[in-house]
Amino acid sequence: MEVSTTLWVLTILGLCLLIAADFLIGRKPHDVSVKEAGTWTVVWIVLAVLFGLGLLFFGSSQASGEFFAGFITEKSLSVDNLFVFVLIMAKFSVPSHLQQRVLLVGVLIALVLRAIFIAAGAAIITSFSWVFYIFGAFLIYTAWKLIQEARSDDGEEEFEENRLLKTIEKKFGVADRYHGTKLFIRTNGKRVLTPLMVVMLAIGTTDVLFALDSIPAIFGLTQDPYIVFTANAFALMGLRQLYFLIGGLLKKLVHLSYGLSVILGFIGVKLVLHALHESGVHVPEISIPFSLAVICGVLVVTTITSLIASKRQAERQAAAGAAAADTDRESVEA
Repeated sequence: MEVSTTLWVLTILGLCLLIAADFLIGRKPHDVSVKEAGTWTVVWIVLAVLFGLGLLFFGSSQASGEFFAGFITEKSLSVDNLFVFVLIMAKFSVPSHLQQRVLLVGVLIALVLRAIFIAAGAAIITSFSWVFYIFGAFLIYTAWKLIQEARSDDGEEEFEENRLLKTIEKKFGVADRYHGTKLFIRTNGKRVLTPLMVVMLAIGTTDVLFALDSIPAIFGLTQDPYIVFTANAFALMGLRQLYFLIGGLLKKLVHLSYGLSVILGFIGVKLVLHALHESGVHVPEISIPFSLAVICGVLVVTTITSLIASKRQAERQAAAGAAAADTDRESVEA
């Protein structure tokens, strides 16, 4: 898909306006209700659908299909980010009324960093077609690693600060408590970070680690930098509202890692086949409609099996609790 400089500028300006509107509407720190989160989640999804339909009418069916496949993939992978966001919020004891501000700025940092990743990825792919082999192998390895982690998950995870974050904290210093929405304060004549700023940096920089698999994944669906960028932008910008909407449901998605591993493995195979095709080897290539069907199918099956497993687990816990209560009652009576 040929994209002019004018279209790039208009797209970035449009996204900036949407981000500004989102910031202005939620500029006052407050506890986000399920209704508010649900409304804005629907708004961002509708905007993404309208953008995809715009690509269909003004671009091509292939561009539209690639966008929807990329958007759904990035959205599903971003849900996995929410698990880490929950850990970060707990680690830094972020007040509930400040969490939306943390997520907004954190997501903006992530979007800028991902834009850099996308530009670098597009330049590498243009110059070195063999990089598809590396991307494909990396995604297959990541899929296997996800399954291993899911199978060996015995306890609660804890968030560990990355080296960059530790370096920033050591260099600038951190205040001992939150100061509203302030990012910096002066203590004993020295300018130091507030915990709010540290959390924002934690979310923004941690997302870079997720970009290491999500960016190659979407390049496996499309090599168009414009579609890669816009799919990532729409997936990330609705992430803040999704955090508040399904935060309580995350623990019920017990099979999410398995579903994501299947999707990453599938795209990894698709990338390897594409690389072989580019090298002149006659192998079948996986179409975008088939990719879209597989991705959606895996997510639907994963969600259904997760909810069934969570329900059975809750029933077992309730039965065990009732049995323990009966035992205690019998002991007291005896």
